[in-house]
Amino acid sequence: MSQTKIFNPFEFDEKEKEAFDRDGHFLLPGILTSEACKQLTRSLALIQPFRESKDPQLRHHSGYAAEYDSYLASLIAHPQMLDLMHKVLGPDIRFDHCGTLNRPPGHQGFGWHSHGYADDQPELGLILVFFYVNGFSADDASLKVVPGSHHYRDPAIKGGTDQELRSGWLNGKKHPMTGVPLDLEVLEAPKGTVILMWIHAAHAVNARKLDSTTRWTVVYGYRNPGEESSSRHITKEFEQNPYPGTAFLLSSS
Repeated sequence: MSQTKIFNPFEFDEKEKEAFDRDGHFLLPGILTSEACKQLTRSLALIQPFRESKDPQLRHHSGYAAEYDSYLASLIAHPQMLDLMHKVLGPDIRFDHCGTLNRPPGHQGFGWHSHGYADDQPELGLILVFFYVNGFSADDASLKVVPGSHHYRDPAIKGGTDQELRSGWLNGKKHPMTGVPLDLEVLEAPKGTVILMWIHAAHAVNARKLDSTTRWTVVYGYRNPGEESSSRHITKEFEQNPYPGTAFLLSSS
């Protein structure tokens, strides 16, 4: 059975892949279809009470979002999603996780950090796929990045503020491919934007304004198999009773 398209037409070929590999992130502005945006908003709104709960167990569920919503689960093996992932990671891939990253009004944001996967094996990659359903402006729950930081494959980049990052981890580092000193960049994303990011890339999030609406966001992770993934969020129940068409992507190896 064919699935409704989630992406409008876009280009991601050799030139775009080279830019992604150089910088560690790549924007695909406005590629989510209007219907996908509607469905995603509905699904993320239903799961948001988990994320806002004072019960740690309920908050925990937001990191397994696709297991609690059939629409989110249907995107794991969506043909357009897999086509994009194969262009980035090659033929052999696994689903790693799906979590909500909604930012309600007044959310304080998140400091600089990175994640790890197969840190000493550059042939293995893990990619984050952010769906920014209603987008963001540069000064309102914006994603911040350090182009080229992923080349260091450092899973422990930290910085509570921009200045802490500049005076700490960033100090003296250069882009391994261009030789240019590393520096941070604040992104902007129109409604329906998808952003790709390598797992080792340094990133942070600015605060959400009090008079803004909730920024609806979900992230999917995919990887090359070969190493254990600390970011893998798939329950045994989901592995044993997978959403139709996803079983071949769920192996931990």
